[in-house]
Amino acid sequence: MKPIAHMICWLLFLLGTPAFSQKNMMDGVSGKAHPRLLLTNGEEAQVKLAMDRNPDLRRVHQLLLDASDRICAAAPLEHKKIGKRLLSVSREAIRRIFFLSYAWRMTGNKTYRDAAVQQLLTISSFADWNPTHYLDVAEMTMAAAIGYDWLYNELSPDARTKIKDAILEKGIRTSLDSKYNYWLRVENNWNQVCNTGLAYGAWAIYESAPEQCSQVIRRAIESIKIPMKQYAPDGAYPEGYGYWSYGTTYNVFFLDALEQLTGSDEGLSALPGFLKTADYFQHMITPSGLPFNYADSGPGAESNGAMFWFAKKLKRPSLAWNELQYLHNDKNKRALEGDRFLPTLLIWGKQLAAAGVTPPEKTFWEGGGASPVVMMRTSWTNPDALFLGFKAGSPFVNHAHMDEGSFVFEAEGVRWGMDFGMQNYESLESKGLNIWLRTQNSPRWTVFRYTNYAHSTLTFDDSLQRMEGVTAITRYGNRPEFSFAQSDLLPVYKGQIKQAVRGVALKDKAYGLIQDEIETGDHAVNMQWRMLTPADVEVKSSNELVLKKNGKTLLMQVVSDQPVTVKTWSTATATDYDAPNPGTVLVGFETKLPASGKKRFVVRLVPENNASKVDAKIVPLKDWR
Repeated sequence: MKPIAHMICWLLFLLGTPAFSQKNMMDGVSGKAHPRLLLTNGEEAQVKLAMDRNPDLRRVHQLLLDASDRICAAAPLEHKKIGKRLLSVSREAIRRIFFLSYAWRMTGNKTYRDAAVQQLLTISSFADWNPTHYLDVAEMTMAAAIGYDWLYNELSPDARTKIKDAILEKGIRTSLDSKYNYWLRVENNWNQVCNTGLAYGAWAIYESAPEQCSQVIRRAIESIKIPMKQYAPDGAYPEGYGYWSYGTTYNVFFLDALEQLTGSDEGLSALPGFLKTADYFQHMITPSGLPFNYADSGPGAESNGAMFWFAKKLKRPSLAWNELQYLHNDKNKRALEGDRFLPTLLIWGKQLAAAGVTPPEKTFWEGGGASPVVMMRTSWTNPDALFLGFKAGSPFVNHAHMDEGSFVFEAEGVRWGMDFGMQNYESLESKGLNIWLRTQNSPRWTVFRYTNYAHSTLTFDDSLQRMEGVTAITRYGNRPEFSFAQSDLLPVYKGQIKQAVRGVALKDKAYGLIQDEIETGDHAVNMQWRMLTPADVEVKSSNELVLKKNGKTLLMQVVSDQPVTVKTWSTATATDYDAPNPGTVLVGFETKLPASGKKRFVVRLVPENNASKVDAKIVPLKDWR
């Protein structure tokens, strides 16, 4: 461990701020009784009242109790890493301790209390919390902090000392070691998760080590501003749906505790774009209930208590709409029981229980930033509604793929144009691939799912998109009869073509429209237009394909004065590290573009029942209004 003086000098160098004022944090924490994090003493009655008024919250409560019963009978946690990660153990520790502590506080059943204490003592006895992969430490510290705070008055002096010492030695003090704390300077989810986990540990044991705890909390207030700047200007989270759930949820944990304990979040929630991000996340859920899962996101949706926090903060109950729809679906029961943060639905949702949660009003959302996106739909309440999500940005963004210009499309409850999303990291790392090196020739771009070959976008001469390219949403419009967005994609195809502009639209609330205008340079270019789909595909004619899924039919019509060959591509690969992709296929067309030419390609995605509504007129992208 570094000497205290060395640690203080290092922190001052990092933050460039005056010496920490111990009094600042003492004013916020000292003297506050446990439990003081998330759900303070006496607030259990508010949760119970909310359950009485809202059957959805009552169902969550029962799920928590049922899951807690199973946790009581589960084998103890073990310090077992998967590859370089202890993360799955840390996350299970949060789930067990959070659930059991909640169950104890809400029922007074000592079985839950005793099981929670045993879980806390188990993780406290681990030799370490794996600081070489610091997310593991952060989440384990979070688990220990919640349990220590919520069960403080029930812990024996010996148990209290063991848990406190573990938080201090395995958590807080390792975060002051420069070998492990590079995350203080990064702009991604690591910063949010690690700062929050350590701050919760500091808030929980503040009285035991006020000087070091104050340092950790003040450091977090400054450091967490770095990733929070990524929400500007409109709230679009660069890393996509899955990592929004991770990074933003932890960010909300931090703001919630900071304001609860000190009376202020020090202006953090007012940083540009942060409060707007609730709309981004809400629009990411499609009519089928699935997420727009670009980048390293999984294919499924999940519950998110942070949306209840935003709804409360912004006094907009409709922000909880998707979360309640998720709770209504019995198919999500198992996923809910696996959600380590499930109690937050009750903690942050208790004030909304009596409010009417109505569907959102806006059916169009556009956001800039590092990964600009546009999302448009025809309805929030009709499960057969049309949805079109469109992405720009750069492959260089953290967790990004070579998916610039890609889209997802839904109609009649079917996702016709899809995205694979992430591949399990350990499945690649165990084969020796460094998937985190972000250069043009990185091993990351040998993984099929990460490339433009596997996304609903363009490919020229079988080449990868350019790593350094940055694309933006250049134009968009939102009229009921014509919602659209456009992007100049040339930056990711530099050296391959002279110009490439893509426009996507929902036309007359009846069908999707993908229009590309391509200009070549001094040589001919082979172009491939692909859409990834889970449907069965039949070639109907030289310019039309039929897609079938779940008893529904979609017509894909290609219109161009340039000859094309409609075709499909397999999603199977020959490598031993690519994930299998059963039940999927790439569909589209291929064409040879002449040198020094300008060509336009229009693809209509038409649900069978809307075939009569197709407008045959083609409008140049520059004239889209």
